[in-house]
Amino acid sequence: MDALDDKVLESTLAESLADLVPDEKTVSEDEFVEVVGGALEAVGGTLLFKMCVQNEGEGQHVAAASVGDGGNRQFLLLTLPTVGGSLKVETISRSSNPVAGIAAAYAGLMDAFKTAA
Repeated sequence: MDALDDKVLESTLAESLADLVPDEKTVSEDEFVEVVGGALEAVGGTLLFKMCVQNEGEGQHVAAASVGDGGNRQFLLLTLPTVGGSLKVETISRSSNPVAGIAAAYAGLMDAFKTAA
């Protein structure tokens, strides 16, 4: 009988804790674009592309951006977990995210398209 009481106690405690823990807020692609847009506007950056990927088993929104132009251009990677959290901004050169390698190549491709046009 004691084991049953323990299970009832555990489940009751789990239910009461669930009420105290805030619901995780899933971040939509539109919300991510809004956050990234605001961040890039503040530094005069340009969005190159965005995608949603699985990284180390965690879903995350990823955006690549460039700031500056010519020889002063820097590439940034902005990431935000799909379950919410804080926006992480890092330079492509320092990022270990697999998407980082795509960003500089993408920017080079876009430069080639602009030249061809």
